[in-house]
Amino acid sequence: MAHKPLVALVGRPNVGKSMLFNRLVGERMAVTDEIPGTTRDRLIASFDWRGAEFRVVDTGGIEVYQPKGTRDESPLAEGSKEFVPQIRAQALLAVNDADVVVMVVDIEAGITAADEEVAEILRRSKKPVIVAANKADHVKRFDDAVEFYGLGLEQVYAISSIHGLGVGDLLDAVFEAAGGEALLEEDQDSDDDHLRIAIVGRPNVGKSSLVNRLLGEDRVIVSPIAGTTRDAIDTDITYHNERVTLIDTAGIRKRGKIEPGVEKFSVIRAMNAVERADVALVLIDATDGVTEQDQHVAGYVLDAGKSVVLVVNKWDAVEKDDYTHHVFEETLRNKFNFVPNVPIIFISALTGQRIHTVLETAYRVWEGRHVRIPTSELNQILRDAVQTHTPPVRGTRRLKILYASQVAIAPPLILIHVNDPRLVHFTYRRFLENQIRKQYPFDGTPMRMSFRAREGIKEK
Repeated sequence: MAHKPLVALVGRPNVGKSMLFNRLVGERMAVTDEIPGTTRDRLIASFDWRGAEFRVVDTGGIEVYQPKGTRDESPLAEGSKEFVPQIRAQALLAVNDADVVVMVVDIEAGITAADEEVAEILRRSKKPVIVAANKADHVKRFDDAVEFYGLGLEQVYAISSIHGLGVGDLLDAVFEAAGGEALLEEDQDSDDDHLRIAIVGRPNVGKSSLVNRLLGEDRVIVSPIAGTTRDAIDTDITYHNERVTLIDTAGIRKRGKIEPGVEKFSVIRAMNAVERADVALVLIDATDGVTEQDQHVAGYVLDAGKSVVLVVNKWDAVEKDDYTHHVFEETLRNKFNFVPNVPIIFISALTGQRIHTVLETAYRVWEGRHVRIPTSELNQILRDAVQTHTPPVRGTRRLKILYASQVAIAPPLILIHVNDPRLVHFTYRRFLENQIRKQYPFDGTPMRMSFRAREGIKEK
């Protein structure tokens, strides 16, 4: 499983981190079609450069304040050296988990006290750091970036996030700092092809209890392996005589329950674990019900191309009648309607109730991720879909579906050749996906669909 380096964008507010983030991920999103999900702040996403795939995180602004009682207590007060403690923690967490750090600065403002404070943190981190001097909206301003070598960081690149100037050179530097050509080497270890399960969720939903229960049931732990991601532990067990890796993660807290900034990075750490997994068990506390954060986590899992299983824990603690199970499940399906055919299981890690369904379901979903639809069947499904629902028309032109094939698994990627990809409306794309899922459900797994104009075929 190829490693996807994590690039952290750090810096004070209003220097253009979010604009750079959007610049990096926008092109990729347009190609792969972002999976519709719940409304959420995008924190982490992927982009491709020189054939390698990266993850990038926007950390938000690092703010500097004057001490209380001084004349100016406003953010970014000139000459201030005092950080809000939780914002400093935010920066440190981002740096610790990143493979490469891009410090974004404002070429118009020059070096500020806040920039110097951030640079000091980054110098101590021993991580590769690249300075992006943003807002150089004309090549004549590129020479102004030289000033930022005064921060004591070796690499400085002038860029314009808005216009894209210099971003390619910046990404070349990121590519080299993350390992260069070594990133393109695929992992050929055949022993690596096994089920990996990440267990994610808010604190106190029972993640550790579930892991312990699963280990106690199997009693065949091969070895505990320290995870490559902080606060995540990999443990190998045997299921159906096959190796399965359980990845336990730190809890993702509700918004507003801990210091500002730290919440975001608990998500990053969970997502680092998810990146190494195939299937994510999103644990939900039955006594609390569904929270917004539960939905956010499931959305991030899908965005990463992984499969989701909803695990409702502490079901033994819920007072029930004949309708409780049905009502709770319907609520979950409504709240998680963006997760396709999501499997839902109800357990108690404490008592062991239905604990056997956890690995059974995860294994079934994992097998489904690897299903490949025969080309003839896929094209028949699409022909039937066109008969059922006529393709959309734009002006005088109608969408024509010419040929389709599945070009990848885990998750599935369907390549559809059409007369003009611009004619594919989102609703029709969703319709085609639903028709495919009627025959091949791919439970809890995102399906990528790419529409391409087929060369050499002219519309009649």
